[in-house]
Amino acid sequence: MDMTIDAIHQAYRDGKLSPHKLIDEVLKRAATYADRNIWITLLSREAIQPYLDNLIGQSPDKLPLYGIPFAIKDNIELAGVDVTAGCEAYRYTPEQSAHVVELLIAAGAIPIGKTNMDQFATGLVGVRSPDKWGACQNSFDPEYISGGSSSGSAVAVALGLVSFSLGTDTAGSGRVPAAFNNLIGLKPSRGLLSNHGVVPACKSLDCMSIFSLTTDDANRVFEVAAAFDSKDDYSRPNKDTNRKNYGHISADSFNFAIPQAGQLAFFGDHETEQGFYKTLETLKNLGGICHEIDFEPFLTAARLLYEGPWVAERRIATANVKREAMLPVLQQILDSNNTASAEDLFSAEYQLQHCKQQVTPLLENFDFILTPTAGTIYKIKEVLAEPIKLNSQLGYYTNFMNLLDCSAVAVPAGFNSNGLPFGVTLFSRAFSDTRLLSYANQLQQTLKLPLGATALPLPDSRAINSGVTDRIKVVVCGAHLEGQPLNWQLRERGGKLIRATQTSQDYRLYALPGGPPARPGLVRDEHQGQAIEVELWELPTANFGSFVAGIPAPLGIGKVQLADQQWYTGFICEPYAITNATDISHLKGWRTYVQQQ
Repeated sequence: MDMTIDAIHQAYRDGKLSPHKLIDEVLKRAATYADRNIWITLLSREAIQPYLDNLIGQSPDKLPLYGIPFAIKDNIELAGVDVTAGCEAYRYTPEQSAHVVELLIAAGAIPIGKTNMDQFATGLVGVRSPDKWGACQNSFDPEYISGGSSSGSAVAVALGLVSFSLGTDTAGSGRVPAAFNNLIGLKPSRGLLSNHGVVPACKSLDCMSIFSLTTDDANRVFEVAAAFDSKDDYSRPNKDTNRKNYGHISADSFNFAIPQAGQLAFFGDHETEQGFYKTLETLKNLGGICHEIDFEPFLTAARLLYEGPWVAERRIATANVKREAMLPVLQQILDSNNTASAEDLFSAEYQLQHCKQQVTPLLENFDFILTPTAGTIYKIKEVLAEPIKLNSQLGYYTNFMNLLDCSAVAVPAGFNSNGLPFGVTLFSRAFSDTRLLSYANQLQQTLKLPLGATALPLPDSRAINSGVTDRIKVVVCGAHLEGQPLNWQLRERGGKLIRATQTSQDYRLYALPGGPPARPGLVRDEHQGQAIEVELWELPTANFGSFVAGIPAPLGIGKVQLADQQWYTGFICEPYAITNATDISHLKGWRTYVQQQ
């Protein structure tokens, strides 16, 4: 059964399915996977009925998530249902749901249950759960780990029991399980999904995350869930440039980066290594231009998460729980770095800030950075034998993300000969969520891998490119050109040169009176025009307003057609201004005019 949101909604519209019938089928199928240890609490049909009643009089045309079943990691509150965070001694019953859960239910989604997890969200393996619930098993092969800590949430989606699920991600818990179960795993920018009603792991770093079968579904859930919440001290309002901008990438090419070859780690897994480089070639074929970067600042930041004083945050989060009630591996982790001082904290903060200064240009200069999501996968018995070492290896590409304030999306990338999936991660600066989902959509639609562990084909995406991006391309033709007097106005706002080019054959160029600095006027003339040399720059959209505010009359911003026949935002001139101006069109560009002067 196709559990993507569009497929379910179409079945509702066609009268082939109803929310009641779907829930009955979901609960029936969930019972067949009891041995996978997916759930801590699977809701009864009676407990789900009130959510079905809320849908009376509604439809998929009124509610974006009408009748869509979803799962909730058991460190996220659902009203009236016990929270354990994977620890029986921690159990309590919340009166209200977490803020994000309330938003999803209001949008029509139906909670199915609370999922298994690594205790207190400490782990990337999915086996750090007490014997009462057991280690969650991989959706493809029960001998292998599911990934964690959001283990049950990922497996429930992969096996087609729900359409999407909520996890949390402090060190990779929303991405590693996605890679191991052939899913999309969106780790949003910190604070975009409220953590109100979430049991903290590291409160200053925690993110709620989304597992889904497709990028289309991840984006739809993100649109509902990303809402500012004053009850969460770390909540941040989303930006206009990160709202409703999901879709196919319009640019012919894009720039992405990977770690230098010597910094890529696959821990002896040659097939995953080959799969990563194969994915790299796929992105190149889509128009990607690949660059290698020094990955050391990211790796240095990653080591701070467990080797630095941030472990103290996990002790704060579990302060009310007796240590003997926790798993031994949790006790070992919490007892590490327990003598860290205030001086150690500030020293680590200084080191982290140094890393941030080093990675900021990289995050700004590339559309995304590509890594494996995890370098390899392990069997459950292997992780139980070496719990700390192997867990650490799984966090090689994930532990730094929240410390460095990145957004990320894990994408299925293929299968190895053992039948297990592997994945890659696209990441960038904060508030790049919909842009990353757009590139992830291109990759997913190109690879056409099946949905989760169901073997069902991937449906075509319905993504529509709309809105504005967090970067805007600007055509300049005069004093803002590279090396000219006002070029600094672009540079100081984070602008970068895309390419030198020409307009279409429909423009005339004039030297305007006045100055300094001297300025040209670009006027469209479809009858006697010609191509004029210009430059295409890219500017952060957030800084575009201050740039435009400094443009004096008779110049302004409009649309300019370039030689590729595409229209871009750029400098234009009011036609009245050419009365006292000098026509310099024959020089074909401002630089030639300046050199002659």
